Amino acid sequence: MAKITGNLASKVGLPPGTLLHVGDMRADKAHIRVIHYNEDSLAEYDDVNIASLAQLTAEPGVTWIQVRGLTAQSVEGIGRQFAIHPLVLEDILHTNQRPKFSDYGDYLAVILKSLVVTAGTIDYNSEQVSLILGPNYVISFLESLPEDNDVLHNVYERVKSRRGKIARLGADYLLYALVDSLVDHYFLALEHLGEKIETLEEQIAARPRPELLGELHALKQDMLFMRKSVWPVRELVSALERGESALIQETTLIYLRDIYDHIVQVIETVEIYRDMLSGMLDIYLSSVSNRMSEVMKMLTIISTIFIPLTFIAGVYGMNFDYMPELRWQYGYPLILAVMLIMSLLMLRYFQKRKWL
Repeated sequence: MAKITGNLASKVGLPPGTLLHVGDMRADKAHIRVIHYNEDSLAEYDDVNIASLAQLTAEPGVTWIQVRGLTAQSVEGIGRQFAIHPLVLEDILHTNQRPKFSDYGDYLAVILKSLVVTAGTIDYNSEQVSLILGPNYVISFLESLPEDNDVLHNVYERVKSRRGKIARLGADYLLYALVDSLVDHYFLALEHLGEKIETLEEQIAARPRPELLGELHALKQDMLFMRKSVWPVRELVSALERGESALIQETTLIYLRDIYDHIVQVIETVEIYRDMLSGMLDIYLSSVSNRMSEVMKMLTIISTIFIPLTFIAGVYGMNFDYMPELRWQYGYPLILAVMLIMSLLMLRYFQKRKWL
């Protein structure tokens, strides 16, 4: 999992609204792509200059501005073009934000976490996705540079093909589609983690080993991070689907309610997996304790069998001159036979008591 552990110390003491990028995914330059579309036409502009963005949104239709790679200069320039509050711009650059929703009247600001499972890997990647919804535009900010398998690529393909409602409805529906894509990827990440949890559970039940504790701890950390990323989204979507903003049309509210149902399912699954991981630690400790008990039981039985044999060997190991049995012709095989019979009788007794 990609952790976000940026230079937080450099922000200490700075005034609110100071634009400073905090995060591991650094970019020298922002890549800006603009898609302007309506039901009848679509125009795409690549590597757009920031100064021309406001002019593109003035045309009729929906404008989707995709910003990839965060730099303080580009975010500040976009904020100036669309009169975005400095605190929102600060949150966009500070990529360790808790998912949140803010209504500034003329625009809405939505910040979420994306969780993407990369094909052929055993882990998933996380990054912050920031969305700005205006009257006829959506601005999306991603940390990573352009990729064909990012979390918003499927929405991009739908817009390009103008399939379904996305071509007919407004910018609020585009915002819904982007948030819905993020939530759908939560299910994929949970499925990926669920497979790892099931595999680890089978290994712990079959043969608990110390190295499995490290894997269990890593999974618990992943689930804790996922819980922190997912839980606030329910509150965020709930605020959107209440329809208090004029930027959200009533026709879009029903789709937002569907996202709310999905995020509740995600949260329930996260809690189930967290309970499973806690139970797996108990299973591990119980399995180790049971194995130790089996070993101690076997050693105790062996010791119990050899106690009387050691006693007999000790008696006849004493160096007294007057011990009649020492001069018997068949004394040695007789003592061995006695020891063998005693051992067999004790084993039979243990089996009868189901100690073996």
